[in-house]
Amino acid sequence: MLAGSLYVTASVAETVLTVVPPAPLRVLDPILSTAQIVRTHGFMVFDTLLGMDAKFHPQPQMADYTVSDDRMVYTLKLRDGLSWHDGTPVTAEDCVASLKRWGANDGAGRVMMEHVASIEATSARELVITLAKPFGHVLELLAKPSPVPAFMMPKRLAETPAGQQIPEMIGSGPFKFLPKQFRAGDQAVYAKNTAYVPRAEPSSWTAGGKVVNVDKVVMKSMPDMQTTLNALQAGDVDFVEQVTVDLLPLLEGNPDVKVGTLVTLGSQLTGQFNHRLPPFNNPKVRRAAILALDQKQFLQTAIGDANYYQTCPSVYGCSVPMASQAGAEYLAGTPEERMAKAKAALKESGYDGTPVMIMQPSDFAILSTQAIVAAERLREAGFKVNVVPMDWGALQARKDSWAPVAEGGWNMFFTAWGVSGIWNPLVNPLIDGSGKDKVWAGWRVSPRVEELRAKYLVALDLDSQKKIAEEIQQIAWDEGFYFNGGEYRSVSAWRSNVQGTNEGPLSLFWNIRK
Repeated sequence: MLAGSLYVTASVAETVLTVVPPAPLRVLDPILSTAQIVRTHGFMVFDTLLGMDAKFHPQPQMADYTVSDDRMVYTLKLRDGLSWHDGTPVTAEDCVASLKRWGANDGAGRVMMEHVASIEATSARELVITLAKPFGHVLELLAKPSPVPAFMMPKRLAETPAGQQIPEMIGSGPFKFLPKQFRAGDQAVYAKNTAYVPRAEPSSWTAGGKVVNVDKVVMKSMPDMQTTLNALQAGDVDFVEQVTVDLLPLLEGNPDVKVGTLVTLGSQLTGQFNHRLPPFNNPKVRRAAILALDQKQFLQTAIGDANYYQTCPSVYGCSVPMASQAGAEYLAGTPEERMAKAKAALKESGYDGTPVMIMQPSDFAILSTQAIVAAERLREAGFKVNVVPMDWGALQARKDSWAPVAEGGWNMFFTAWGVSGIWNPLVNPLIDGSGKDKVWAGWRVSPRVEELRAKYLVALDLDSQKKIAEEIQQIAWDEGFYFNGGEYRSVSAWRSNVQGTNEGPLSLFWNIRK
């Protein structure tokens, strides 16, 4: 019997929305993880000072704001009615501490903090961000929904030492996390925060009113997609975040189930190289690997239906303002022609036969197949390859290791990035060329990219930004930053009695009625 039915005897009137996420939830701290499931969890429990609407515009959320004429001083005033889940009021000091924690862990946040002179609480409800040098993206970063949103939390939690997970899930968001009902990798339960005061504006992405219409949301992991869809059709679960496209015919003709694309920007399949370890510490070897891999083959294997995917060279997503055709030459030709180029490039690279260890997330359907396809193509090109299966949580932990493969390190893995987290050079961690210790897995080093990213920070008109973004994209392909596996759109399915579903950059569960 599934989690959704566990609460029936507790209260006949209680409304429970049972959701099957795309991956198990094991890590809870949304500042320390870029995993989509952790971010979804984060938006349930926590809130942000600003939200982002469907036009990529920052909007007031926890706070209203003013900006000085010279754009060097940002004043944020907390709105009325804000309290933490433990009943204490949200204060500006809490938000100052939260911003500092976020700024120490998020790549774009760190860049912003390098331009900040001070962040101070000037009263119980007002905080002021003063810049030391011009930086035109403050509001955008406070509002961004991905990969690490600037979530607010009580000061005592925000002061948790760097690298350590916060000990409690106490936020001010529309849902409360129920720790006693959490089973890592299996179930997470959230109760409606009855003290939450939504904004009056219409909901749009993470901006506007977040109105909760159910009493509880149960995130329940399932062993496989067939079991998941059987449970959906039987009414044991209400909402499936990601349905494997080749199984969609199983839902056709069922009047009790609806299907749609709610995550509107799509996701990019990516093959990540570890630039610190052989053989991928050699850019020539990385380029050979990229030539061996084929976007359409990966997308066809992962998704199957061309109506739900598209190929493109853009490192920012196929349909965003910064998209361009830079680097398209690396995707040109048939798979056979590309393989011939890959073999020649690998021979020319000086590859010494060092095995490539690919981590395979066996419990994440879309990504699990990518490791197998990559291994076959890389072996054909002349690489030695070992595929190591593990669960998604283990992969998330291991990807941060710098150790040699034999001591817990890695050479390559596949993941998917929501376009909302990569849509420009500032927020996109996959093109961070700083190689710094805290950048996202792969540790790419490119002084040329960093010089261009610095120019992007002060380029305020769209044409200049697009030109810089295009140059960065070309270098990312030339230096083999990672394999861009193309873009797909996630398909969700839900019971027909579930109303008010949200379009957004990720799955959002406010406004839903059952």
